[in-house]
Amino acid sequence: MLPCFAMSKDIRMLSVKVFLSASVLVASLCCFALLVAAKTTNPSEVTALRAIKRNLIDPMRHLDNWSKGDPCTSNWKGVLCSDTVGADGYMHVEQLQLQNMNLSGYLAPELGQLSNITVLDFMWNNITGRIPKEIGNISTLQLLLLNGNKLLGFIPYEIGYLPQLNRLQVDQNQLSGGIPNSFSNLNRIRHLHLNNNSISGQIPSELSKLSTLFHLLLDNNNLSGSLPSELSNMPSLRILQLDNNHFDGANIPASYGNMPYLFKLSLRNCSLQGSIPDLSGMKYLLYLDLSWNHLTGAIPSDWLSDNITTIDLSNNHLNGSIPANFSDLRKLQNLSLANNLLSGSVSSTIWQNMTFSPTARLTLNFQNNSLSNIVGDHNPPANVTIRLQGNPFCQNASQANITNFCGYEVGGSYTSGNSTNQLSGCPIQSCPTDFFEYVPACPVQCFCAAPLQIDYRLKSPSFSFFPPYEYQFEAYLANSLNLELYQIFVRSFIWEPGPRLRMYLKIFPAYPSNEFNTTEVRRIRQIFTTWKFPPDNFFGPYDLLNFTLLWPYSSVTPQSQSSGISKAALAGIVLGSVAFVVAISGLVAILTKRRQAMSYHHMTREHVSSRVSFKIEGVKDFTFKEMALATDNFSNSSQVGEGGYGKVYKGILPDKTIVAIKRAHERSLQSQKEFLTEIEILSRLHHRNLVSLLGYCDEEQGQMLIYEFMPNGTLRDWLSDKSDDIKSLRTRLYMALGSAKGILYLHTEADPPIFHRDIKASNILLDSKLSAKVADFGISRLAPVPNDDGAVPDHVSTIVKGTPGYLDPEYFLTHKLTAKSDVYSLGVVFLELLTGMQAITHGKNIIREVNIAYQSGTVFSIIDNRMGSYASECVEKFLALALSCCQDETDARPSMSEVVRELESILSMTSESDIIFPESTATYSESLTSPSSSAYKPKYVSFNVSGSDPDSGVVPTITPR
Repeated sequence: MLPCFAMSKDIRMLSVKVFLSASVLVASLCCFALLVAAKTTNPSEVTALRAIKRNLIDPMRHLDNWSKGDPCTSNWKGVLCSDTVGADGYMHVEQLQLQNMNLSGYLAPELGQLSNITVLDFMWNNITGRIPKEIGNISTLQLLLLNGNKLLGFIPYEIGYLPQLNRLQVDQNQLSGGIPNSFSNLNRIRHLHLNNNSISGQIPSELSKLSTLFHLLLDNNNLSGSLPSELSNMPSLRILQLDNNHFDGANIPASYGNMPYLFKLSLRNCSLQGSIPDLSGMKYLLYLDLSWNHLTGAIPSDWLSDNITTIDLSNNHLNGSIPANFSDLRKLQNLSLANNLLSGSVSSTIWQNMTFSPTARLTLNFQNNSLSNIVGDHNPPANVTIRLQGNPFCQNASQANITNFCGYEVGGSYTSGNSTNQLSGCPIQSCPTDFFEYVPACPVQCFCAAPLQIDYRLKSPSFSFFPPYEYQFEAYLANSLNLELYQIFVRSFIWEPGPRLRMYLKIFPAYPSNEFNTTEVRRIRQIFTTWKFPPDNFFGPYDLLNFTLLWPYSSVTPQSQSSGISKAALAGIVLGSVAFVVAISGLVAILTKRRQAMSYHHMTREHVSSRVSFKIEGVKDFTFKEMALATDNFSNSSQVGEGGYGKVYKGILPDKTIVAIKRAHERSLQSQKEFLTEIEILSRLHHRNLVSLLGYCDEEQGQMLIYEFMPNGTLRDWLSDKSDDIKSLRTRLYMALGSAKGILYLHTEADPPIFHRDIKASNILLDSKLSAKVADFGISRLAPVPNDDGAVPDHVSTIVKGTPGYLDPEYFLTHKLTAKSDVYSLGVVFLELLTGMQAITHGKNIIREVNIAYQSGTVFSIIDNRMGSYASECVEKFLALALSCCQDETDARPSMSEVVRELESILSMTSESDIIFPESTATYSESLTSPSSSAYKPKYVSFNVSGSDPDSGVVPTITPR
């Protein structure tokens, strides 16, 4: 007979085995039930998606997860599926959203197998080849969005038989051939955008059957023949844009005057002849452009809508006088009759009868005609621009008041801005991170939040000047997105050829939320990407150029797909087994807890820190205990900074070395990859203008990077210091030069070269002598290496990372990171050095604010008044350099070597007395090479030149008031 204690032990062991077996059995049954209940994607659609991927080149590896699992249940990127299972027992792909992914290659014919898809979106990639005719098999397709690629060949005839197609966008490609007659069958089409291709031939008169069509954009093609008069039969047409085609010798059909709902008619540069027809039937016409044709005869009178904003009849052969009824057009923004044969006088009632708002503007261009006089008031308001040079009366300068109108222009200034977007009374930027900013029009003043940022373009607006309609546009967006008006902000806008209006939008979360939740981000994105905005004839159609999600939204993906199992079934399966599994799990946990605890205490330090699997010479691997001792257990008194990555502490090592310890927290932007990147890059970079990495700690209790300590903090801290100390121009130039030299080393001397990708004032540190050192390489990228042909690409294709306000706009749009991206960011830092402002302050962008002041001649009013006395010539040169670095186009920016040379030249023009001196007597040249040592508060010495002889060679200074 077994002893009592032995029997108990055996029973306990048997019980554990039974319970474990039962647990495994129940878990297996639960998984089996889930597998049975879960549905998968239709196999033919899975095959199609894999064929699509095989035909595409994906340098940024967006589609990597297309080789894993099921498209609908595994959330393949860009693949959105139905929420329910179809009659065939499968889930189906409903949307394919692959816009702006830098994809190249070809479109696979297997696209036609996606038989349930409604949205097919490949916008803004580099895809070439032909449009597959098999797309014409997708009877459910509503949005076909292929614009902004390099597609070739004809538009397939089969696309004309898509019964549900609402929007066809193939603009900005290299398509040729004619417009298929089959398009007349698109009985639900509202938007037909074929512009900016090489499409040729006659416009098919059959398009007149498209009773639902709103926008017909065929501009910038090679169309020829006559203009079909039948287009006037299209009852819903709102915009007809045919600019830059070749209708040689054709007339404008008289029937076009019978389009009662047309808002915009643009036939610029189409080689049209004949007279302007009677357009009095166009009761809603807002925009008329017939310029650069061969039109003759007089300008008709009584033929325009009272609400028209733009009339451009320039560069024709029109004669007669300027119609008197132009004086009744109270919303007119642009009237251009230049380069015609007009005679008679100009009546000042054209501008006198207008009622101007503060943001309104009127441009009258009557150059190069045969006009003889101006009747009435010769003193137009400031927001009226008149161009009259090239007319006979300008040749007689003796006529009183006439010479005022014969220069390049008269008037032209106006007040810009939207009253809803103004902030006052807020302190200099005090939001918690670089990604938060003040909400400009929030009812709670100085409220900080993280906006969504959208690159957006109006493709065919019905106006020539945007500021008077900015409020109306923001209200339209707010209403369409079901948001409050204060949540919408137009950050900036610029006119592009077309004319098309490109703008950068910011959409802020509603107070009191600092961030949008994931559901709201997806909802807003879905409205933009599926064109759910209600139609607006005034603003016209739009392009979504980019909807890049930066932190804190960078992890948000399109709407998660359903698993195919109903919630009730899932609840029944899970709840039926959870209780039993939990009970068994609890028992197992009790029995194994002690052994797990003992096992943990025997883990070696090498195992805990195995995430950093390499050792680097000169970079020490610190323990968590060492870091805790150095910082008095990470006390608040040791903390010297905080950012999105975590907190920064001042530490003292046993050998008395003072260090800066950057400790990541759970929500850190500095992921494991970025942590390793920083270690790897800084361990092999050695330059006096780059911060030195001394070591790292990578234990479970904390992930930390240990740097040399910079006693004067960041450049942002220095600029934000409210003390009365003079922050001289020479000191700022000295910092700018140090920063530029550090980046130049990265671009030209590092092996391989490096693109920093996050240059900003808070990533430039200052040592005890105020020498600038570039820091934070967590998101840096290695520059491209030579390809098979020996050529070195000028960019790296990568997802957008960086800080709003410093981001290169071309990188933001194209995802192409270049050395000039760092130049742009450094240019923003230069503007901060000159003005003391932040990159984004009070919802305003520093580049735009400086440009406005520069163009208006008031730039010295925004120079930081803590600079003391300075040489105006030096400031002007530094400002010009900064603005050249901040050009939108990459090629317009200088290289970093050119930046360094120019800074050295400007610095040489300043006086050596006009610089801060630390308590040591180190000269400027010595401070470039001397190592950092003690920490102290520097003393500042200002230098002032009161007056100067123009011939003495002394540069005059300006002392701000």
